[in-house]
Amino acid sequence: MPIANHKSTIPTPFTFSQSSLQDYADCPRRFQLRYIEELAWPAVETEPALENERHQQEGLFFHRLVQQRLVGLPVEKLGRMANSPNLSQWWQNFVDFRGLEDFGSLYPEMTLFSPLGGHRLMAKYDLIAATPGEKAVIFDWKTYQKRPKDEWMAARLQTRVYRALLVRAGAHLNSGQAFQPEQVEMIYWYANYPQEPSRFPYTAAQYKRDWDTLTRLVAEILAQRDFPLTGDEKKCACCPYRSYCNRGVEAGTMDGMAETDLMTLDVNLEQIQEIEF
Repeated sequence: MPIANHKSTIPTPFTFSQSSLQDYADCPRRFQLRYIEELAWPAVETEPALENERHQQEGLFFHRLVQQRLVGLPVEKLGRMANSPNLSQWWQNFVDFRGLEDFGSLYPEMTLFSPLGGHRLMAKYDLIAATPGEKAVIFDWKTYQKRPKDEWMAARLQTRVYRALLVRAGAHLNSGQAFQPEQVEMIYWYANYPQEPSRFPYTAAQYKRDWDTLTRLVAEILAQRDFPLTGDEKKCACCPYRSYCNRGVEAGTMDGMAETDLMTLDVNLEQIQEIEF
């Protein structure tokens, strides 16, 4: 059944993130239910549910293994914890990865903030690898079962938010000087496709476009009083709020998921709890 008496006013102050902005872009009603109503609705996102849950937990644990390695724990000790076929393969692929040797500093799980539209914008990065005065590369570890097209990843708000926010709020990683957009790059490293990363360099024109877009998007959300449903009902198949909107009860299948559904199965470090080692 649909909800009556929706709340329509965003909490103040509100911390926007790539996830909340992507939710709004995908479906304003989902943004409303998740971030304004703050509803936790136990609808299954995908079937089979146990397979989906296991994949997400493995992805979460992989992120923790990588983070622990980047702060200095030994490979051998961490490798013993990679105790499933997926984890074992992902971990070995990461151990074989040779992309971090040329940087002056590594900042795993770094969080940056910046004011935006009277609120603030936040991003939690898997890794920022920086050489002050030269470059900063954002690494994001993905455990997607399918490798998405680069064009799709380029359009995601994560790609736009992460690069723009590093330029905006990363001066303390660069001896107090803001990174120039041309010094910034973002790399998605796919644990299932270690030789096929997606690379996104940056330019001043892209930075201006992205920050202007984020500013307009937040202003639109703040002015919004009626959060409409998406017109693309394919997005509803894997949405946990679909029964609120009379958009179906049965969950979509993992095999039938479109590329635009992949984000729902990926690890979201903005929302997960810590794993203890």
